[in-house]
Amino acid sequence: MNETIHSSAREETGNSLFRCGTLTYTKTALTMLFVWLLWGDFCFTLMETVVPSIVPLHLKSLECPNWLMGMILSTIPNLMGMTISPYISVKSDRCRSRWGRRIPFIVASMPFLCVSLVLIGFHNEIALWLRQVIPVLADFSPAAVTIGLLAVLMVLFQFFNQFVNSTFNYLFNDVVPQSHLGRFAGAFRIVGTGVSALYNFFLFQFAESHSREIFLGSAILYAVGFGLMCLMVKEGKYPPLEPEQEQKSSRWESLRQFFQESFGEPFYQLLFISSGILAFAGVAWGFQVFFLLEMKMNLQEIGIYNGILMLAGMIATFFAAVFVDRWHPLRAYTYGVIFTITGPVMNWVWLFIDLPGHIFFYLSLSAQLLYAFMNALSSACAMPITMRLFPHSRYGQFCSARGIVYSICTILGGFLVGGFYDIVKSLSTAYLSAYPIVGPGYCYRLYFVWAGGATLLNFVVISLAYRRWLKLGGDANFHPPAPWTKEGFEHIPIVAPTGYSSRWLKWALHFMDFVQYGSLVMAVVMLWPFHVHGMKNANFWFLTAVIPLSIGVSFLWYLLSRRIRLDIAAAKRGETPKYGIPHHGMMMVFGLKFSLTLGLVIAQFVVSIHLENSLYATLFALGNIVTNLLLILCTYVVIRMERGYSTKVDEASMIQAGVN
Repeated sequence: MNETIHSSAREETGNSLFRCGTLTYTKTALTMLFVWLLWGDFCFTLMETVVPSIVPLHLKSLECPNWLMGMILSTIPNLMGMTISPYISVKSDRCRSRWGRRIPFIVASMPFLCVSLVLIGFHNEIALWLRQVIPVLADFSPAAVTIGLLAVLMVLFQFFNQFVNSTFNYLFNDVVPQSHLGRFAGAFRIVGTGVSALYNFFLFQFAESHSREIFLGSAILYAVGFGLMCLMVKEGKYPPLEPEQEQKSSRWESLRQFFQESFGEPFYQLLFISSGILAFAGVAWGFQVFFLLEMKMNLQEIGIYNGILMLAGMIATFFAAVFVDRWHPLRAYTYGVIFTITGPVMNWVWLFIDLPGHIFFYLSLSAQLLYAFMNALSSACAMPITMRLFPHSRYGQFCSARGIVYSICTILGGFLVGGFYDIVKSLSTAYLSAYPIVGPGYCYRLYFVWAGGATLLNFVVISLAYRRWLKLGGDANFHPPAPWTKEGFEHIPIVAPTGYSSRWLKWALHFMDFVQYGSLVMAVVMLWPFHVHGMKNANFWFLTAVIPLSIGVSFLWYLLSRRIRLDIAAAKRGETPKYGIPHHGMMMVFGLKFSLTLGLVIAQFVVSIHLENSLYATLFALGNIVTNLLLILCTYVVIRMERGYSTKVDEASMIQAGVN
């Protein structure tokens, strides 16, 4: 049975209906569902923002060792996520109560979570009281007792927080219609980012002076706000448990079944590996502030820098969320991963360039803003991907399996990335100390090596996952593999995505033409200002290296784009494309983004001319050539992935086109 569900159905009265399992919503009801879920997210995000932002300050004031601080704040939560979360996730999948299968776990943990928040807020008073009533504690310093108490309270908080973390996000998959997952995920992301921004702007300044009030307020808001969400959001009826789910088995048998079901299918393995790679990459981004400081930005500039990017991300997410539903989250994410490889790689120029802090501020901010929509698209895909690809009957189980991989890689990444920076620092001090640009923070300029390596690995893994998704049915007929069923897969609703459009594909290729050929024209044009400003070395390198290389890259693009245009023409004639047709929407996004990048390249040349530095001009030009070459490589990978599957153009949807 192949069940196809479009974004809405219409009653005889003409009212639009939206369905998720046994639940049916009108537009008004769906809007209210979004309101209550996002309100719950607001309360939950504030609570989760308060704890990791304030507790480190208290631990630092107590002179807590860094290794112990890392254990309390990172290692222990991840270990709990690896052990407790899978158990809760499986239990919630199998729960069949009158209140649903997710909400009972949230409600049961809520009082304990709120109490732990209040106790953390009053940890100083509690520690003082404990030293008075327990004589043995008087032999320890007040700081040691307070640190120990904070560690215990953080374990308590993380334990009960696992119940919410393991069920709250799963609730969305049970109540939000498939056709609106991307838009909900976008709104969810906007609320989360907005809460963090509001907290940092208005409350963080009182983190040390009024921490008790902040913890108490967040606990009350969480209890009342989250409680209202649980009261107003209703879960539907779930299918009865399968016989093997109802059977009670030993702990070892249950554990074996968990890993066999979760990790046995290659498609899921690839998705889990991709998640683990993201964890490795995410650890490196934690050192971004040190990179910005090394590039001579001050703390005020860094604050403004991050604030602008956060605001841009919120705006971009608003628009990106719609396209996630139209183009399928896995497709949008895969294309994003592939083309994002151009970002970290380009940071190699900062190994040789040392600009004034305010100039770097504007150049770096401009570059990050150009990637804002791409980053927003990837973020908006994170939740819908799991909801559209994991088996619904075991959704919590598969999310927790993914979380295990993510936690393991986060723990390992924390050790490895620190060692990476230490090694680079030692080598740069030993061998590059004679260069003026090399200082104590020079090692952080190589953060792109770690991030780029992780992005490249994810590039390969997610490309393989996307190809396998196409083999499993893709847009038209994908159902999650389920070896535990007789059919070998689980039936889920299929939402018709937007099909391939020849018109917009041609426009996307025009944007790409502008990038490639425009770069060549710009390289030639720059010879004149170099001549006027007496930058003879720049003229020499542009004539002997930059322009010839630009011609070569432009020719490669001509050959590749010709292939795509021939395939588009063949598809319009009803013939089978020979190479592969990229998705028009994603190519429009990247074509437009890289077209705007030419403005950034011009700004880099202006800075080089202003400083009369031929080396900087040459490096920026070579960086642009590398970017364009990577853009061609990414496009080639995309058409190879789509080969044999993207065979129709100008159809309302891939499903209607009959793609298999």
